Amino acid sequence: MLDGLRQHPPIKLGILASGSGSNFEAIAQAIADQHLNAHIQVVVYNNPGAKAADRAAKFGIPAVLHNHRDYAQREDLDRAIIQTFQDYDATWLIMAGWMRRVTQVLIDAFPQRCLNIHPSLLPSFPGTHAVEQALAAGVAIAGCTVHRVELKVDSGPIIMQAAVPILPGDSADTLHPRVQVQEHRLYPAAIALTAWQNLQHGHKI
Repeated sequence: MLDGLRQHPPIKLGILASGSGSNFEAIAQAIADQHLNAHIQVVVYNNPGAKAADRAAKFGIPAVLHNHRDYAQREDLDRAIIQTFQDYDATWLIMAGWMRRVTQVLIDAFPQRCLNIHPSLLPSFPGTHAVEQALAAGVAIAGCTVHRVELKVDSGPIIMQAAVPILPGDSADTLHPRVQVQEHRLYPAAIALTAWQNLQHGHKI
């Protein structure tokens, strides 16, 4: 699969991040290590002071602030994101800790090329505080999921998942870092797999 993708130009990624940007950095590092044939064109973040912007600077990647508080409608924010991605020639939309609900306007702009990662084994525990939800439910296994984005939050076809056992005495503070380790491994692989699937079905990569 990776050899097949290397025969094509790098995938042009646009990243959406709201917070620390650790998944964004994992993708950037996978690219630097030649595990993912891609290029991050731009990072868009919505919270001033988000550490994702600092991580972008470390990799020499442009970072653009679109503060959601400045937009009257969700669609207005999404149109601004689309314009920025077009300005930087990003053809994939990768949500890496993007804590805003997106609209169909944004999804339609990146058909078959819009992915999200969520810290649970979907369809279990969608929405916010997924790790805490898993602990409260008393399940034995947590994990993370990469999926194609659809309008309903944390829905859409699943691309890849990774399971993380919940250990006796686990709290959110101990479980979440172990989930993140798997997120950082999973997301670059899922991007590559999605691009390969798109190629096999004649979709744009």
